Amino acid sequence: MKQIRIADTTLCNESSHFSFKEKLEITRQLERLQVDVIELPEIINEKTDILFVKTVASFVKKSVISVAAGSTLKSIDDASVALSSANHPSIRIELPLSPALMEYECHKKPAKMLSYIKECIEKAKGYCENVEFCAVDATRAEKDFLKDAIKTAVESGATSISICDSASSMLPDDFAQFAHKISKKVDVSVGVKCNNKNGLASAQAILSVRNGVDIVKTTVDGDCVPLEVFATMIKNCGDSYGFESNIRYTEMHRIIKHINRIAENANNENAAVTVANSDENTIHLDAKDTQDDVSIAVKMLGYDLNEEDQAKVFEEFKRVAEKKNVGAKELDAIIASVALQVPATYKLVSYVINNGNIINSTAQITLEKDGKQLEGFSIGDGPVDASFLAIDQIIGYHYELDDFQIQSVTQGKEAMGSALVKLRNGSKLYSGNGISTDIMGASIKAYLNAVNKIVYEEA
Repeated sequence: MKQIRIADTTLCNESSHFSFKEKLEITRQLERLQVDVIELPEIINEKTDILFVKTVASFVKKSVISVAAGSTLKSIDDASVALSSANHPSIRIELPLSPALMEYECHKKPAKMLSYIKECIEKAKGYCENVEFCAVDATRAEKDFLKDAIKTAVESGATSISICDSASSMLPDDFAQFAHKISKKVDVSVGVKCNNKNGLASAQAILSVRNGVDIVKTTVDGDCVPLEVFATMIKNCGDSYGFESNIRYTEMHRIIKHINRIAENANNENAAVTVANSDENTIHLDAKDTQDDVSIAVKMLGYDLNEEDQAKVFEEFKRVAEKKNVGAKELDAIIASVALQVPATYKLVSYVINNGNIINSTAQITLEKDGKQLEGFSIGDGPVDASFLAIDQIIGYHYELDDFQIQSVTQGKEAMGSALVKLRNGSKLYSGNGISTDIMGASIKAYLNAVNKIVYEEA
């Protein structure tokens, strides 16, 4: 079976204005979906863009992280700095090859462009083994010049070539033949990026695959090949035509729906900037569900549990499912209460919270570790934020807060409150649960419970 590599370009969509957190969430979902390459745009803001790529590199372990460059030689330097800690880095040199775009965007004639391609590829190759040359607007380039440009890129060290029908000027069968002629003349991987303005991008891509292309650039929300449509074509037609992909089809619809929701939010100026979690609406378990069903739901929530913890979760699930159906919130609570139970490295001794509408919220927390009492004091945006920051001060590290939930367990003035905290350390999720008549006490206990799990596993 021929392995088709899928490169996703969702985060390169210029019309979407994603927040930092939204971009991280989209990247996590693409890694979970197992796309082969996650493409990122060129570094524009050295401070924020480089920080984003380095943050992504901390949890993307399987997919290739590809950063665009080529508009200037400095952009290649910036890409190499950003990718310095990536497991599978790639620098993508994107340059226009049609006469109009070369003149308008790069102010270069063909001879100068060939020299510039050579200079860019060689410079990128000095930083990174995996270098891609992306021939923008290739279908409108002069034939001889296109051939020379691709030959120059390969001879200079490019490990893959991508052909772009930026203007959507070719019908599917003609474009497939166009890509086939190029793939026969080079000994590196060849990919395609097809514009979907005519609604024919998926047809162009799948015919190109049948004609020797190895890589297809897709998007969840953008103007090239729709990821879900193309992956479904591979799933339905792959056995008959001898090709396959690494995409996790069982989770594809849920993940793409989640990314689309983020994209809709980012493009809506009146929407609140939040990252919605679609799992809450997709997990519906009852007493008839098996351990495999529960394990799949656990993974959908982002947890990676060993067999022992999976068994504990299933046993507790059966007990709860006898009385009520189990959704995402209930399953989160079950995981927090029975999975990854560890000895407490840090124990809560006391806490003092000051809060009001005319003062800043403060928290003074005392924890015990190895018989010694440790104190932390912090000011925060509200009492919960201040408390979590005070704990971070004591342990000397700040973990990413993935989720925080509070709900009532009993009713009345003396109701018991339950808090659920989910912390992310690298690519792994840890949950903590706390119960108290004091909601601040429940929140602090839940946060500390999750911290203890991380500290224990790291030790």
